[in-house]
Amino acid sequence: MSATSRHDPGARGLSRRGFLAGTGTVLGAAALGGLSASRASAAQRSTPISNGAHVQALIIGTGYGGSVAALRLAQAGIAVEMIEMGMAWDTPGSDGKIFCNLTSPDQRSFWLRTQTKQPVGYFLGIPIDRAIPNYTGILDAEDFAGITVYQGRGIGGGSLVNGGMAVTPKQENFGAILPSVNPAEMYNVYYPRANAGLGAGVVPQSWFTKTDWYQFARVGQKQAGRSGFPFQFVPDVYDWNYMQQEDAGTVPKSALGQELLYGNNYGKKSLQKTYIPAALATGKVNISPLHKVTSVSPASGGGYTVLMNQLDTSGNVVVTKEVTADKVVFAAGSVGTSKLLVQMRDTGQLPHLNDQVGQGWGDNGNIMVGRANQIWDPTGSKQSTVPCGGIDNWTKGGAFAEVAPLPIGIETWASLYLSITKNPHRAQFTWNAATQKVDLSWQLAWKQDGITMAKSIFDKINSTEGTIYRTDLFGSYKTWQDQLTYHPLGGAVLNQATDNYGRLTAYPGLYVMDGALIPGNTSVNPFVTITALAERNIENIIANGG
Repeated sequence: MSATSRHDPGARGLSRRGFLAGTGTVLGAAALGGLSASRASAAQRSTPISNGAHVQALIIGTGYGGSVAALRLAQAGIAVEMIEMGMAWDTPGSDGKIFCNLTSPDQRSFWLRTQTKQPVGYFLGIPIDRAIPNYTGILDAEDFAGITVYQGRGIGGGSLVNGGMAVTPKQENFGAILPSVNPAEMYNVYYPRANAGLGAGVVPQSWFTKTDWYQFARVGQKQAGRSGFPFQFVPDVYDWNYMQQEDAGTVPKSALGQELLYGNNYGKKSLQKTYIPAALATGKVNISPLHKVTSVSPASGGGYTVLMNQLDTSGNVVVTKEVTADKVVFAAGSVGTSKLLVQMRDTGQLPHLNDQVGQGWGDNGNIMVGRANQIWDPTGSKQSTVPCGGIDNWTKGGAFAEVAPLPIGIETWASLYLSITKNPHRAQFTWNAATQKVDLSWQLAWKQDGITMAKSIFDKINSTEGTIYRTDLFGSYKTWQDQLTYHPLGGAVLNQATDNYGRLTAYPGLYVMDGALIPGNTSVNPFVTITALAERNIENIIANGG
């Protein structure tokens, strides 16, 4: 089946036995470093899929796992249709920019909300969220009982809205993250492949030590050292050469212009600049933005029937479409994939999915906190939005703390941190027949374990520095931001809900390829692990079928 036949309702392509064509192509191309062969715009191949179309491979989602799968399948000669609930993010707004910044959020900032819901929602105890028009914006703050899950919406998924910290876990911690995966293969092959594909790099030390824009991080580094904690510089997917040019005033400011959480216009190497354009350059990938998959079920003639709604920018359904696909890859993120699979199992579309589907969900132990520094430790009115290091107390205290910026343009004498903790609690997704929605069994009280682990770092630093916690950033007299996660993980755990490579074995041709495979924690920021695991899994699936 050729790429030109992807919209032919009568076409039938791959055998149900597996992705067998072109295996040598994908395995040979897999080692491409940096994916620099293409910088094609996502707009070039973001044509809405036709009702009644038949496709070889349909991928639900365009985040890390989905983008890896699209590239490697396309390199193997397989036509791919990517379905994305969010926008293409390729058209500038009235201000000439595609994305808005942190301090001036507008309708582009949040997914179908009429008021922002910022992670740091207060300053001096005063609410700073603001009214915005209802719009299919870039950041989804999805509310469940006890927790808000932040997720990216658009072509590129979470890569559009995260801090870009491309952290590979320490190998000694890997067995607790993915016990059924060979660590040697991950650290010798797939982590290096992922980091090369993502374009990860560490902040240049000669610039870091002198620039005003990382004074906040230098304060964090100094204070960690004085309390006996290792400070680790970690890679990021920002273009550090561009950031230095921002500092010099020779290019438009991006990370130095308060851009990150609601997208970054210039310097960040999101998936829009790495895996996705490389996939599009094969000529075998099409992307349908503003399409939401609602159902997947076996088709009478083989393959799978996929129902989806095309949305407008107010979230209204424009048209409902039915397409068929030989293979379907679930890559809608931990929450999106888990919700869809649980719903399909419990409403009868995919009744043979096992009882592990929906299990093992965690928040990567996310806890935010701020500290009030002494007046001789200012953190700077200039702050890059891109974090570049963290404080490691994982072995002794169960916490790794990203030294985060608070880039509001004034001196605050505040240090802000996003902690990843070894929180043991795991929640379950369940179908609620009464509400016709999927619920999550997370309990706010479970965050206390994460708070205790984070305190293993910050109580010590406060004691050493003679400082206190800020209580004005997350509410009035609220110290800990314990009602969110940036790092949803689990819900379709590898080798439990799936086989050891992401196959949903009850349904040949269905796969999971995202953070849903990882049981709740990665000990660090998770997207490099999600990318590396997807590289591993899709290579096996293409080589061996199934």
